[in-house]
Amino acid sequence: MNESKASHDQNRCPGSRFWAVGPDLAETLFDARQRRATTESARAGYGAVVAGYQQTVLDAFQQVEDNLVALRVLSIESTQQQQTPSAAEESPRLSQNRYAGDVDPYLQEVTSQTTALTNERNDIDILRRRLEANQLLIKAMGGGWDVSRLPQS
Repeated sequence: MNESKASHDQNRCPGSRFWAVGPDLAETLFDARQRRATTESARAGYGAVVAGYQQTVLDAFQQVEDNLVALRVLSIESTQQQQTPSAAEESPRLSQNRYAGDVDPYLQEVTSQTTALTNERNDIDILRRRLEANQLLIKAMGGGWDVSRLPQS
């Protein structure tokens, strides 16, 4: 009799089943939109991270390319600068001899010394810029160095 009473209760109150299952079903349907929004938000976040990574890689390639070009230009500039001083180094000695022989005024000697010093200063500046470009190239390629790895002189 208990079995027939239980089946009779189920047949008699189908609405009670709806009210028992209904809130769970409504919660699942309502939650589906929240899940979709969470999924879309996660995809947008992923897209932003990917875009940031791509920009970082492009920046690194640009830095490498810029420093390689700088090194090439500075190498050409250094070669040209090294060809120039041979005459400029000889000029102060000649001017000094000409001044000692009373052929040229002292101003000519000072001018030739100034020119020679300017050429030396340009050599040093080009070397400094080449070293900076090398350091930036190493950094852009993801490498690093510290003083302990330098050769001991």
